[in-house]
Amino acid sequence: AQIVQRICGVCPPAHATAASIALEKASGTAVPSNGRATRNLILGANYLQSHILHFYHLAGQDFIQGPDTAPFMPRYAKPDLRLPPAINAVGVDQYVEALEVRAVCHEMVALFGGRMPHVHGILAGGAAEIPTKEKLVEYAARFKKVRKFVEEKYLPVVYLVGSQYKDLGAFGQGYRNALCVGVFPLDDEGKEFVFKAGAYQDGKDMPFDVKRVTEDVKFSWFADSTSGKPFTKGENVLEVDKKGAYSFVKAPLYNGKPMEVGPLARMWVNNKPISPIGQKLFKEYFGLDVKNFRDMGEDLAFSLLGRHVARAEESYLMLDVVERFLKEVRPDEETFSMPVMKDSEGFGFTEAPRGSLMHFTKVRNGKIDNYQIVSATLWNCAPRNDTGMRGALEEALIGVPVPDIENPVNIARLIRAFDP
Repeated sequence: AQIVQRICGVCPPAHATAASIALEKASGTAVPSNGRATRNLILGANYLQSHILHFYHLAGQDFIQGPDTAPFMPRYAKPDLRLPPAINAVGVDQYVEALEVRAVCHEMVALFGGRMPHVHGILAGGAAEIPTKEKLVEYAARFKKVRKFVEEKYLPVVYLVGSQYKDLGAFGQGYRNALCVGVFPLDDEGKEFVFKAGAYQDGKDMPFDVKRVTEDVKFSWFADSTSGKPFTKGENVLEVDKKGAYSFVKAPLYNGKPMEVGPLARMWVNNKPISPIGQKLFKEYFGLDVKNFRDMGEDLAFSLLGRHVARAEESYLMLDVVERFLKEVRPDEETFSMPVMKDSEGFGFTEAPRGSLMHFTKVRNGKIDNYQIVSATLWNCAPRNDTGMRGALEEALIGVPVPDIENPVNIARLIRAFDP
């Protein structure tokens, strides 16, 4: 759990969670209920931080113009900025406030994780910290500030910005395939989740089955002899001079096809309810009656704009998720059960803020013999597969309007909407 967290500085708790689950499955370790709730509180705070980071500090500059002095300048000579001055000023103010709110989220993670990034508090067997009443009060006090920001600023401003960029709801749909592997377990057996596992492919819902996950490498810098294998049998035989290859990312496939992962995929697969704020603003700005996520329809939901809406709406859902586990966690009760490792293997599935995360470990003679990971960005940013099908993000780029080739604003916007 410590080593794999170094894969990402934004969502290390997700890698720690997946790694811990894999080792727990391999060793047959049952995590105490309090450990499950504590881990969910760590991951929930990280979700809120990551989503706020994405809109304001990674993608926001595609829509909001900073003043000449600070905090940012346009990325292109003609950046296609359309917000009226009054709305733009709101965006700039929130950009700065969002930095502070993210710090508060990091503090929430660190209260039970020990630090952030790269937490110590998630490990095989549960959680390292037994929450005290004092720490739970500290967490809850910080959470109130985050809730206020999401409800009053982040969620409304996404719809407000969207109302000025309605054309961004018309392109970027890609394959309209979505995958979720399940996150935020509600029971100790790992059968019920806030976001249940499932897939949506070619217009049909289907259950998630790990045996359907394979990886192609025809267009990756790996030997063709390793292509088409289940991800658990993956090999990393480098071939950096391979003709036609253009990526170190393999092409993960589900049921033989590329899939999109992330907030859009989770919200679509689970058809989650839209917030009261979102229902009101959909009606006001777009004239749409949207009560559940799929009411948006495939075209809008899988668009550039739909991906931002999905992330903001998921942030609103996370408020109730965090509240739930705050009520569930028990002060001063055990959170950890010592794993006894044996020669075995185990899967660890969870969802990072930016999408599905799969870890697989094989233990032999007391050591890790094989370790394989398929992370969110590998799904979204995959190159073509062996049959030439583009990866999810590549496909979504087809047909994106670029009125000015010197300033390909929409291409950058679409890539950032995936939060790679």
